[in-house]
Amino acid sequence: MLKELKAKNAPEEEIATVKKQLEEVKKHLWKGTSVGSAGKEKKGAQITLKTPKGTKDYNEREMHLRERVIGTITGIFKKYGGVPIDTPVFELKEILTGKYGEDSKLIYDLEDQGGEKCALRYDLTVPFARYLAANGIANIKRYHVAKVYRRDQPAMTKGRMREFYQCDFDIAGQYDVMIPDAEIVAVLKEVLTALDIGEFLIKMNHRKILDGIFAVCGVPEEKIRTISSAIDKLDKQSWEDVKKEMVVDKGLDEIIADKIGTYVRRKGGPELVDSLLEDSELTSNKRLKEGLEEMKKFFEYSKVYGTQDRVSFDLSLARGLDYYTGIIYEAVLIDDAPVPTAPKNSKDEEAQTRIGSVAAGGRYDELVGMFASSSKGKVPCVGISFGIERIFAILMSKYEQSKLRPNHTQVFVMSMSDGLLLERIEIANLLRQNNISAEFTFKTKPRMTAQYEFCDKNLIPLAVIIGKDEISRGVVKIKAMSKEAAAAAQTKNEGDEVKVSDLVAEISRRLCL
Repeated sequence: MLKELKAKNAPEEEIATVKKQLEEVKKHLWKGTSVGSAGKEKKGAQITLKTPKGTKDYNEREMHLRERVIGTITGIFKKYGGVPIDTPVFELKEILTGKYGEDSKLIYDLEDQGGEKCALRYDLTVPFARYLAANGIANIKRYHVAKVYRRDQPAMTKGRMREFYQCDFDIAGQYDVMIPDAEIVAVLKEVLTALDIGEFLIKMNHRKILDGIFAVCGVPEEKIRTISSAIDKLDKQSWEDVKKEMVVDKGLDEIIADKIGTYVRRKGGPELVDSLLEDSELTSNKRLKEGLEEMKKFFEYSKVYGTQDRVSFDLSLARGLDYYTGIIYEAVLIDDAPVPTAPKNSKDEEAQTRIGSVAAGGRYDELVGMFASSSKGKVPCVGISFGIERIFAILMSKYEQSKLRPNHTQVFVMSMSDGLLLERIEIANLLRQNNISAEFTFKTKPRMTAQYEFCDKNLIPLAVIIGKDEISRGVVKIKAMSKEAAAAAQTKNEGDEVKVSDLVAEISRRLCL
């Protein structure tokens, strides 16, 4: 600014005034205060060093666990043939609106700065459907791990946040009925089993069945979605409270509500499907009967997949999102109780399943078609989304932070005397070139105690110890720095002498690489 004024031959008084104002701004910025229009300080305007509500920072130990969890999940996705994609963190607002039912109010709008009205993505499913339609893709097994955003009231201790990761796996394409659906549930079971987060139950229902029950019971078409959202609360509220919401708040006839209650409080397995198929009033509804036959087919496949022991056919499950068209499911943790094949409708079971949902999904055959200009653009899809934040919160509560490793270092190279910096660098490089994570301290003559403390603090399993005598003989010592590493190496833990030429092979053996 000063250069511009001088170039324009501005008066010296004007240049001096601008220079003084710039000095004031600089001084206040260093103090962490703001400057008013008159150049005066706004007292108490120091920068607030906190994250926005519903977001958080993650330290190195937490991130190590998060990477491990996400790595476990994506490893299973790949095993089932999944390929990764990515989409922008924000979409055109018109892409997202009208896809989430009552939850559409939770979409984060962005200010219009480039001639387009945009919004932060609410989930990964709608962007995936837009991606399929935009690229003319008819068949894909995709997975996507990325952040999504909800303008919700956060509950940080329960893993409900405004910014959080979702891990999605979806199968898109024309396939025979229920085969992709059964495979998705197999992925769901394998992921939750591998993460070892506790006993879980996969609650399942079908939108054709639920909507058919509403139609048979006499629910007006325009009230089906709003009554669905009330029924979906049965895992958290009593039937009396849900019925009150339907009758008092949403204007449903009490006789219709009572009739709905005779169905939606039922839970079970294949035998419940058979029982409903014998109900002539229900099977008179074409879509309902079609849904029951699809559920029967699903249970046939789930028996072969080995998932039937974890599945409960739960007629109260509704899932609030508008885009679901077929099978829907939700995985919930249960409190250290065995998972029954056909859970009974009891208050005890309802209490067990209140711990919370850790994954959910379903079939959405019409979502891609909303973005397509022709009938050829309609691509049937089914998918699952894992609530990574809730899973992470559960796992964090199982482990003490002090016992979580903050990094991936497998070996620490230390010297007993005289520093031996160049030798430590050389050995660390040798290990790294052979894909073994290694560190050493950036001191020319580090204290031995400080090196041991670093290993203890960072839970590093092995140390390579060098000294002048060892170097002259072409050997080093390998020491197990934890009881587990010592037990795996079957050593007394005082350190084992190894030739430098054999070091990589011995470290790899001990680390099971």
